Amino acid sequence: MQSANAVRIDSHAAATLRYIRASMDAAASVAVPGSAGIAMGSIGLLAMVTASAPGLREYWLGVWLAAAVVGGGVGFALMTRPASLRGLALSGTPLRKFALGLFPALFGGAVLTAVHWSNGNLHAIPGTWLLLYGCALISASVAATRMIAAMGASFVALSCLALLAPDSLQMLLLGSGFGGLHMFFGFLIGRKGHERQV
Repeated sequence: MQSANAVRIDSHAAATLRYIRASMDAAASVAVPGSAGIAMGSIGLLAMVTASAPGLREYWLGVWLAAAVVGGGVGFALMTRPASLRGLALSGTPLRKFALGLFPALFGGAVLTAVHWSNGNLHAIPGTWLLLYGCALISASVAATRMIAAMGASFVALSCLALLAPDSLQMLLLGSGFGGLHMFFGFLIGRKGHERQV
């Protein structure tokens, strides 16, 4: 005869499995491939060259906004591809944490861009972008790797220069961040991933 306090073994095992699965989801991290950084960096360098061309300098904001949309799409596609190949759900805990860390600062950047533009304060836009993108990366690194946090800190440091630099250097600083830093850290992340596989 079964006691009223007895716990069925199969329900205990199911609860244990649920706990293990939740723990593994929480411990996993988002794999950000180096190819995403290199691709986004290439788009950033192209935007810098295009926005610096004599006939296009007055359209620099539109050039960089277009580059941000294209770069973001390419980065997302490259970042989610390995996750889907491993059979991980894109709505899982690590990716959700990554997105929650990334998007609030990016939204803040979009709002401040509109405010700066409407007030004619275009000089502050590059520094604002670099600063808030760096903050977004640092926050998102909670669900990724320390390398993403280091890249975010580099963007924040570069933003301090951009906020103080003259207008003539703004395109160069944007290109150094969204082009150079993305490519540099993309290369480091790719090399580290290759060493892990060997």
